[in-house]
Amino acid sequence: MTIQIRTLDSAQANFRQQLAHVLAFEATEDEAIDRAAAAILAAVKQRGDAAVLEYTNKFDRLQATEVAALEIPRAELLAALNDLPAPRRAALQTAADRVRAYHERQKLECGSAGFTYTEADGTVLGQKVTPLDRVGIYVPGGKAAYPSSVLMNAIPAKVAGVAEVIMVVPTPDGVKNELVLAAAAIAGVDRVFTIGGAQAVGALAYGTDTIPAVDKIVGPGNAYVAAAKRRVFGVVGIDMIAGPSEILVLCDGSTDPDWIAMDLFSQAEHDELAQSILLCPDAAYLARVQAGIDRLIGEMPRQETIRTSLTNRGALVKVRDMEEACEIANFIAAEHLEISAAEPQRWADLIRHAGAMFLGRFSSESLGDYCAGPNHVLPTSRTARFSSPLGVYDFQKRSSIIQVSEAGAQTLGKVAAELAYGEGLQAHARSAEYRLK
Repeated sequence: MTIQIRTLDSAQANFRQQLAHVLAFEATEDEAIDRAAAAILAAVKQRGDAAVLEYTNKFDRLQATEVAALEIPRAELLAALNDLPAPRRAALQTAADRVRAYHERQKLECGSAGFTYTEADGTVLGQKVTPLDRVGIYVPGGKAAYPSSVLMNAIPAKVAGVAEVIMVVPTPDGVKNELVLAAAAIAGVDRVFTIGGAQAVGALAYGTDTIPAVDKIVGPGNAYVAAAKRRVFGVVGIDMIAGPSEILVLCDGSTDPDWIAMDLFSQAEHDELAQSILLCPDAAYLARVQAGIDRLIGEMPRQETIRTSLTNRGALVKVRDMEEACEIANFIAAEHLEISAAEPQRWADLIRHAGAMFLGRFSSESLGDYCAGPNHVLPTSRTARFSSPLGVYDFQKRSSIIQVSEAGAQTLGKVAAELAYGEGLQAHARSAEYRLK
């Protein structure tokens, strides 16, 4: 059965309007969800463990009598790891090792030790980099389980030097995912609580008698989690408010069209709001990809989700040439950008905005989701124009260092005093002037 995926042509007069319509995603928050999240957060802030227990038992259909019973001991994490089939354990370990190696290099490249320099008069200036004390990571546990999210959120935090990583993961009906627990063991997560939803966000943000307050909350969740994260921002840091997953493929027509069809499926199967777009200058190739989509969809267990996603938010776009494809890609600023072409680096040099770039026909986006090494927590909904993938830098903060010498104070004091008097802040000026000889 044919999937009615939208086809566009950049040569059409109204192409930009059509493209904007395809990209449009209103992250409008349902007022009922926002009110419910606000009420849950207020209850957790006021009643702590009692509220967390009440909402967790209600939403996850549990019968716990205390929040302490919702913590998974490390021995259980290690048991889950040891019980994995050998091939799966090896794959998980390989993914973790690659993610850790990448983020260790990132830590070195971003100057994790800070810097100082001394001016001629002896004044020392610089920057000190320190990790956050405690971080909370939210791992979804409802419709699906995501051990990869554990690795991608916990490992860079540990590489950054975060002393304690607290993980929360809902376990509806008490069902725990062993691969998620094993991933927590490999990633070095310190404590795990089987709670989710807005109550988990509230517990991490405000702290309870059982669950310690954190400095930052990272990780994806449903609409209630997103609403709660938005509301607690300022009390704690957050990574981002993520929209639906998206992939943009730039192809010169040299890749097997079935590969590209499956790459489009790989994002579309996430959920009905996910977005998959292909840009190519070859109309005949686009038709071959469409044929591949129609032929392969029947093999997909999540075909209904894929159909809805491609029909409502997907597009096959005919462009004039690869240069124009890159220009359009910079406008879209996609979360995942595949450049499936004979000369991928040539086109990558023209890209300014993308969460992650996958260069060459063998670099499927799915490898980045699991085991390539770079983080899969990426900016969505065009926010790659101004934001970056999750990384070591998200778990560190920087403090300026200012050690003014007596000689330096003679020069800087006069400058500061002059400006302070100009702003009408006499105490500032006098404070600087007291140091003058």
